[in-house]
Amino acid sequence: MIRAILTDIEGTTSSLSFVKDVLFPYSRERMVDFVEQHRDDPEVAKLLDEVRALAGADLSPGEVGAQLVAWIDQDLKLAPLKALQGLIWEAGYRRGDFQGHIYEDAARHLKAWRAKGLELYVFSSGSVQAQKLLFAHTQYGDLTPLFSGYFDTRTGAKQDPESYRAIARQISQAPQAVLFLSDSEAELDAARSAGFATCRLVRDPGDHPASRHPLARNFDQVILGTCGA
Repeated sequence: MIRAILTDIEGTTSSLSFVKDVLFPYSRERMVDFVEQHRDDPEVAKLLDEVRALAGADLSPGEVGAQLVAWIDQDLKLAPLKALQGLIWEAGYRRGDFQGHIYEDAARHLKAWRAKGLELYVFSSGSVQAQKLLFAHTQYGDLTPLFSGYFDTRTGAKQDPESYRAIARQISQAPQAVLFLSDSEAELDAARSAGFATCRLVRDPGDHPASRHPLARNFDQVILGTCGA
Protein backbone atom coordinates (compact mmCIF):
# COMPACT_ATOMS: atom_id res chain seq x y z
CA MET A 1 0.00 0.00 0.00
CA ILE A 2 1.25 3.46 -0.91
CA ARG A 3 1.67 5.60 2.21
CA ALA A 4 3.82 8.42 0.83
CA ILE A 5 4.40 10.19 -2.47
CA LEU A 6 7.76 11.63 -3.49
CA THR A 7 7.54 13.99 -6.43
CA ASP A 8 9.96 15.65 -8.80
CA ILE A 9 9.21 19.24 -9.86
CA GLU A 10 10.31 20.05 -13.43
CA GLY A 11 8.05 18.35 -15.94
CA THR A 12 6.05 16.75 -13.14
CA THR A 13 4.33 19.26 -10.87
CA SER A 14 5.61 22.24 -12.84
CA SER A 15 6.44 23.07 -16.44
CA LEU A 16 9.98 22.72 -17.74
CA SER A 17 9.59 26.08 -19.45
CA PHE A 18 9.03 27.91 -16.14
CA VAL A 19 12.46 26.86 -14.90
CA LYS A 20 14.19 27.17 -18.28
CA ASP A 21 12.59 30.35 -19.54
CA VAL A 22 11.84 32.26 -16.33
CA LEU A 23 13.92 31.18 -13.34
CA PHE A 24 17.27 30.42 -15.00
CA PRO A 25 17.45 33.64 -17.06
CA TYR A 26 16.38 35.66 -14.01
CA SER A 27 19.22 34.30 -11.86
CA ARG A 28 21.77 34.46 -14.68
CA GLU A 29 21.09 38.14 -15.30
CA ARG A 30 21.48 39.00 -11.62
CA MET A 31 24.17 36.57 -10.42
CA VAL A 32 27.29 38.76 -10.81
CA ASP A 33 25.69 41.78 -9.11
CA PHE A 34 24.22 39.58 -6.36
CA VAL A 35 27.64 38.11 -5.52
CA GLU A 36 29.22 41.55 -5.44
CA GLN A 37 26.49 43.08 -3.28
CA HIS A 38 26.17 40.19 -0.79
CA ARG A 39 29.68 38.72 -0.67
CA ASP A 40 30.10 39.78 2.99
CA ASP A 41 26.84 38.19 4.15
CA PRO A 42 27.82 35.10 6.19
CA GLU A 43 25.46 32.75 4.30
CA VAL A 44 26.61 33.98 0.90
CA ALA A 45 30.29 34.05 1.91
CA LYS A 46 30.08 30.38 2.89
CA LEU A 47 28.53 29.49 -0.47
CA LEU A 48 31.19 31.47 -2.34
CA ASP A 49 33.86 29.47 -0.51
CA GLU A 50 32.12 26.29 -1.69
CA VAL A 51 32.27 27.63 -5.27
CA ARG A 52 36.00 28.27 -4.91
CA ALA A 53 36.52 24.76 -3.56
CA LEU A 54 34.64 23.23 -6.51
CA ALA A 55 36.53 25.42 -8.97
CA GLY A 56 39.84 24.55 -7.33
CA ALA A 57 41.01 28.17 -7.34
CA ASP A 58 41.05 31.23 -5.06
CA LEU A 59 38.68 33.25 -7.21
CA SER A 60 37.88 36.92 -6.69
CA PRO A 61 34.20 37.86 -6.21
CA GLY A 62 34.02 38.88 -9.86
CA GLU A 63 35.58 35.61 -10.96
CA VAL A 64 33.20 33.67 -8.71
CA GLY A 65 30.25 35.43 -10.36
CA ALA A 66 31.60 34.60 -13.81
CA GLN A 67 32.12 30.97 -12.79
CA LEU A 68 28.54 30.73 -11.53
CA VAL A 69 27.19 32.16 -14.79
CA ALA A 70 29.26 29.61 -16.71
CA TRP A 71 27.81 26.81 -14.58
CA ILE A 72 24.29 28.09 -15.26
CA ASP A 73 25.03 28.00 -19.00
CA GLN A 74 26.29 24.42 -18.61
CA ASP A 75 23.15 23.49 -16.61
CA LEU A 76 25.26 21.98 -13.83
CA LYS A 77 23.51 20.71 -10.69
CA LEU A 78 25.95 22.05 -8.11
CA ALA A 79 24.80 22.67 -4.54
CA PRO A 80 26.27 26.18 -4.00
CA LEU A 81 25.00 27.35 -7.39
CA LYS A 82 21.50 26.08 -6.60
CA ALA A 83 21.58 27.74 -3.18
CA LEU A 84 22.65 31.10 -4.61
CA GLN A 85 20.01 30.89 -7.33
CA GLY A 86 17.49 30.23 -4.58
CA LEU A 87 18.46 33.44 -2.79
CA ILE A 88 18.04 35.42 -6.01
CA TRP A 89 14.69 33.78 -6.76
CA GLU A 90 13.50 34.51 -3.21
CA ALA A 91 13.90 38.22 -3.87
CA GLY A 92 12.06 37.84 -7.18
CA TYR A 93 9.11 36.03 -5.62
CA ARG A 94 8.85 38.62 -2.87
CA ARG A 95 8.85 41.46 -5.40
CA GLY A 96 6.15 39.70 -7.39
CA ASP A 97 8.34 39.44 -10.49
CA PHE A 98 6.87 35.95 -11.10
CA GLN A 99 4.79 33.19 -9.49
CA GLY A 100 5.74 29.56 -9.08
CA HIS A 101 4.13 27.55 -11.86
CA ILE A 102 2.13 24.52 -10.75
CA TYR A 103 -0.14 22.48 -13.01
CA GLU A 104 -3.77 22.66 -11.90
CA ASP A 105 -4.07 18.87 -11.80
CA ALA A 106 -0.96 18.64 -9.62
CA ALA A 107 -2.23 21.21 -7.11
CA ARG A 108 -5.62 19.51 -6.95
CA HIS A 109 -4.28 16.00 -6.41
CA LEU A 110 -1.58 17.02 -3.95
CA LYS A 111 -4.33 18.56 -1.81
CA ALA A 112 -6.55 15.48 -2.20
CA TRP A 113 -3.76 13.00 -1.41
CA ARG A 114 -2.77 14.93 1.69
CA ALA A 115 -6.41 15.07 2.80
CA LYS A 116 -6.50 11.26 2.52
CA GLY A 117 -3.55 10.98 4.89
CA LEU A 118 -0.74 10.36 2.42
CA GLU A 119 2.58 11.99 3.27
CA LEU A 120 4.00 14.19 0.51
CA TYR A 121 7.67 14.89 -0.18
CA VAL A 122 9.69 16.62 -2.89
CA PHE A 123 12.99 15.48 -4.46
CA SER A 124 14.41 17.93 -6.99
CA SER A 125 17.80 19.06 -8.27
CA GLY A 126 16.82 22.58 -7.23
CA SER A 127 17.77 23.50 -3.66
CA VAL A 128 15.32 22.87 -0.84
CA GLN A 129 15.02 26.63 -0.49
CA ALA A 130 14.08 27.00 -4.18
CA GLN A 131 11.53 24.18 -3.85
CA LYS A 132 9.83 25.84 -0.90
CA LEU A 133 9.77 29.20 -2.67
CA LEU A 134 8.11 27.74 -5.75
CA PHE A 135 5.37 25.96 -3.78
CA ALA A 136 4.85 28.95 -1.48
CA HIS A 137 4.12 31.41 -4.31
CA THR A 138 1.62 29.77 -6.67
CA GLN A 139 -1.67 30.90 -8.16
CA TYR A 140 -3.27 28.30 -5.87
CA GLY A 141 -1.79 29.90 -2.78
CA ASP A 142 0.89 28.60 -0.43
CA LEU A 143 1.14 24.83 -0.94
CA THR A 144 4.09 24.25 1.40
CA PRO A 145 1.87 23.06 4.31
CA LEU A 146 1.00 20.01 2.18
CA PHE A 147 4.55 18.68 2.31
CA SER A 148 6.25 16.79 5.12
CA GLY A 149 9.76 17.25 3.75
CA TYR A 150 12.01 18.32 0.90
CA PHE A 151 15.16 16.73 -0.57
CA ASP A 152 17.74 18.06 -3.03
CA THR A 153 21.06 16.83 -4.41
CA ARG A 154 22.70 17.21 -1.00
CA THR A 155 20.88 13.94 -0.27
CA GLY A 156 22.48 12.41 -3.36
CA ALA A 157 22.24 12.24 -7.13
CA LYS A 158 18.76 11.68 -8.51
CA GLN A 159 19.99 8.82 -10.70
CA ASP A 160 21.58 6.98 -7.75
CA PRO A 161 19.43 4.30 -6.06
CA GLU A 162 21.16 5.03 -2.75
CA SER A 163 19.58 8.51 -2.73
CA TYR A 164 16.14 6.93 -2.64
CA ARG A 165 17.15 4.45 0.05
CA ALA A 166 18.39 7.38 2.12
CA ILE A 167 15.09 9.22 1.65
CA ALA A 168 13.10 6.13 2.67
CA ARG A 169 15.17 5.87 5.85
CA GLN A 170 14.74 9.57 6.64
CA ILE A 171 10.96 9.49 6.22
CA SER A 172 10.66 6.15 8.06
CA GLN A 173 8.83 4.40 5.23
CA ALA A 174 9.45 1.08 3.55
CA PRO A 175 10.58 1.77 -0.05
CA GLN A 176 7.64 -0.16 -1.51
CA ALA A 177 5.26 2.16 0.39
CA VAL A 178 6.58 5.22 -1.47
CA LEU A 179 5.50 6.26 -4.98
CA PHE A 180 7.99 8.38 -6.92
CA LEU A 181 6.61 10.67 -9.65
CA SER A 182 9.00 12.03 -12.28
CA ASP A 183 9.33 12.76 -15.98
CA SER A 184 12.81 11.20 -16.05
CA GLU A 185 13.21 7.54 -16.99
CA ALA A 186 16.69 7.38 -15.46
CA GLU A 187 15.51 8.81 -12.13
CA LEU A 188 12.59 6.38 -12.08
CA ASP A 189 14.95 3.49 -12.82
CA ALA A 190 17.03 4.48 -9.79
CA ALA A 191 13.97 4.76 -7.57
CA ARG A 192 12.67 1.37 -8.71
CA SER A 193 16.08 -0.18 -8.04
CA ALA A 194 15.69 1.07 -4.47
CA GLY A 195 12.29 -0.62 -4.22
CA PHE A 196 10.04 2.40 -4.80
CA ALA A 197 6.81 2.32 -6.77
CA THR A 198 7.11 4.55 -9.84
CA CYS A 199 5.06 6.53 -12.34
CA ARG A 200 6.38 8.57 -15.27
CA LEU A 201 4.73 11.88 -16.15
CA VAL A 202 4.72 12.58 -19.90
CA ARG A 203 2.94 15.90 -20.30
CA ASP A 204 3.79 16.59 -23.94
CA PRO A 205 0.85 15.13 -25.92
CA GLY A 206 3.13 14.61 -28.90
CA ASP A 207 5.60 12.51 -26.92
CA HIS A 208 4.97 8.76 -26.90
CA PRO A 209 8.03 7.25 -25.22
CA ALA A 210 8.71 3.64 -24.52
CA SER A 211 8.96 3.31 -20.76
CA ARG A 212 9.69 0.70 -18.13
CA HIS A 213 7.29 2.53 -15.79
CA PRO A 214 3.54 3.22 -15.74
CA LEU A 215 2.80 6.36 -17.76
CA ALA A 216 0.51 9.27 -16.93
CA ARG A 217 -0.23 12.42 -18.95
CA ASN A 218 -1.15 14.32 -15.80
CA PHE A 219 -1.93 13.71 -12.14
CA ASP A 220 -5.51 12.74 -13.04
CA GLN A 221 -4.04 9.59 -14.63
CA VAL A 222 -1.87 8.64 -11.65
CA ILE A 223 -3.68 5.65 -10.15
CA LEU A 224 -1.90 4.66 -6.97
CA GLY A 225 -2.85 1.00 -7.12
CA THR A 226 -1.39 0.47 -10.61
CA CYS A 227 2.02 2.11 -9.99
CA GLY A 228 4.07 -0.79 -8.74
CA ALA A 229 7.65 -1.42 -7.72
